[in-house]
Amino acid sequence: MSALILVRHGQASFGTDDYDRLSSVGVRQSRVVGISLASAGIVPGLVVSGALRRQQETAAAMIEGAGWGREVRVDPAWDEFDVMGFVQHAEGPGADSRAFQGVLEDGMRRWVDGLLLDESGERFADFVARVATGLERLVDEPTAPGPTVVSTSAGVISWVVTSLLGAGVEQWIRLNRVCVNAAVTRIVRGRGGVSVVSFNEHGHFAPAEITYR
Repeated sequence: MSALILVRHGQASFGTDDYDRLSSVGVRQSRVVGISLASAGIVPGLVVSGALRRQQETAAAMIEGAGWGREVRVDPAWDEFDVMGFVQHAEGPGADSRAFQGVLEDGMRRWVDGLLLDESGERFADFVARVATGLERLVDEPTAPGPTVVSTSAGVISWVVTSLLGAGVEQWIRLNRVCVNAAVTRIVRGRGGVSVVSFNEHGHFAPAEITYR
């Protein structure tokens, strides 16, 4: 049986000129999730990160917290879709998280319907295909003993879970909405195929440490 542990990046710098970097809170969250995984006896055979800065910073801080001493393989298949591109032309979302979420979800639906491209020109079908490729690559790849730990983002994690459960776009949007920073989702491949074991575990944080952006 192969196992994947998907970790959402720590809190990014929402409301600043550069969202794609961890805040000081996000760095602490990433260390905490590393400590938590190591305390549970997790020793990964492989650590993978998307290519975005916030994902790579999360992987580095998580490894530091866990004391794993692992190199990180960077794989853009685990990059987030263009979240900020979907909201940058909207009127007045600013740093208001609730307004941002509404504009984002409207953009996600328009993207799915083919009415919107992200800044890179990626279509929703392209996103689905690359996430599926990234997942297949890891569940099929022989690795050293231990699970593969992946530092990625809410949209990717939510889509992996949605697709494995055979659900649709609205479920993807609902799951994306509740993803906690530096939360853990577990995927396994066994005789019955690839399955979701858990989604959005965040018991390693006190209530005051939980963030969503």
